[in-house]
Amino acid sequence: MSLLTTKTLRVFLTIAICYGLLLICGCAWQRKLLYFPTKISDVDVAQASARSGLEPWRNATGEIIGWKLAANSTSTGSVLVIHGNGGCALQRGYIAKPIHDAAALDVFILEFPGYGMREGSPSMKSLLTAGEEAFALLPKDKQVYLVSESLGTGVAAHLAKTHPNEIAGMVMFVPYDSLPSLAQSKMPVLLPYFFLVDRFEPAAWLRDYRGPIKFVLAERDEVIPKKFGQRLCDSYAGPKALQIIPNAGHDGVAEQTQEWWQAVFNYFRNSIHPKS
Repeated sequence: MSLLTTKTLRVFLTIAICYGLLLICGCAWQRKLLYFPTKISDVDVAQASARSGLEPWRNATGEIIGWKLAANSTSTGSVLVIHGNGGCALQRGYIAKPIHDAAALDVFILEFPGYGMREGSPSMKSLLTAGEEAFALLPKDKQVYLVSESLGTGVAAHLAKTHPNEIAGMVMFVPYDSLPSLAQSKMPVLLPYFFLVDRFEPAAWLRDYRGPIKFVLAERDEVIPKKFGQRLCDSYAGPKALQIIPNAGHDGVAEQTQEWWQAVFNYFRNSIHPKS
């Protein structure tokens, strides 16, 4: 074997080993790259809750699983808000309050495991389990709506898959059709399409849902490029409305006015949700 061939082989092996180590690190740390929880102490939670007017939402064992705003008058239904991968539920008052002011609805904000003051670790399994627990606690004798953003749109889509006839309408802020495809576009070197563990698939999960969905996209979304939300909207077979916010970034679309929400609920009421 020539000296040149030996050197080339060594270079190739070095690159292959480095790339292999990079893939191993990417696989080991992938949840650190996906979830960005904000933890809040008991003292800070009490202060923030008092400022926001949000009340603790507890499960049957007394654990706080989120926050709620009771309707100002006789409630006509419930809204479950499912936030994105950053921050925590207590920071989503900017979504809950305009909804609360727009209609006689009880508003609940789900907290993810490992976020806020909630115990546990975030993963697709833990988030979907938390979503199912929260949904089971909502009154089913009245309308139930889902409002989700970013990563949380995957949880909402899965609830629509498992409860297709119990959800009267959905709003999805900056959604995506497939997390593996989105991750692959963001970090192609790490090949996340093949190695991603938490494989949220909203487009597939919405196939059997036929309630009305309002899709809201950001024109200049730097986190979830607009095309991924457009794909989800295009693939959805039920009643749908699409709004693209001009010049908005990823964090610039979920804060809407009371009047905007009133128009959304009017759209839901005027849409037909066929029962199977």
